[in-house]
Amino acid sequence: TADGAGPASYAERADAPDVMSDGWPRLRPLRSAPDFSIASEDPNPVGMTVVGGNGKVAGTVREAWIDKAEYVMRYMEVEVPVSGGSRRVLLPANFTTMDVDRKRIHVKSIYAAQFAGVPGTKSPDAVTLLEEDKIMGYYGGGTLYADRRRQEPLA
Repeated sequence: TADGAGPASYAERADAPDVMSDGWPRLRPLRSAPDFSIASEDPNPVGMTVVGGNGKVAGTVREAWIDKAEYVMRYMEVEVPVSGGSRRVLLPANFTTMDVDRKRIHVKSIYAAQFAGVPGTKSPDAVTLLEEDKIMGYYGGGTLYADRRRQEPLA
């Protein structure tokens, strides 16, 4: 899922955040955007369990990232276990389905253990255009490469 080929491909975009007219990054975690919040009628993913395409728990959502230009949640910041501790990775909202009643977020494209390999960000409060492309490529690549069986014909 990280080879950068086929569905895992990405463009060599600028390694700098997309910024608003005020110079601040367009995509930001809510912790660094005090003028934004999740509407009370919308489900808040923070604290929900993330489940990979193999049905196993991958981690827990710790923060929502918003697109300040379009007023939508773009990413969820997920704390995942790694050898010797944990790390936080970004999960694109468009790769998820949310089960609000069970407080679970399902991701079909990659398996639970593969979350540890999601490309990281240089900053805890911003994502660069290049990092975004690599992250999207990782999840997109998992759609085909997460399991050898996905690479074979269906019939």
